[in-house]
Amino acid sequence: MGTEKRLCAICAWRANCQKRFSVSSDASGNVRCADYSRDLSIKDKDIEEAVKKDSQ
Repeated sequence: MGTEKRLCAICAWRANCQKRFSVSSDASGNVRCADYSRDLSIKDKDIEEAVKKDSQ
């Protein structure tokens, strides 16, 4: 992929987020959220596989 994905599904705060349904996103689904912080336990490989699966 090469680009940094910013998705609610991989945010470290996703379990307690109160903004997840109100943040804006671009055409790729990347969120624009000031509180976004990537969950480092989710590896790039896992993200790429999930994105590939969703696009099929």
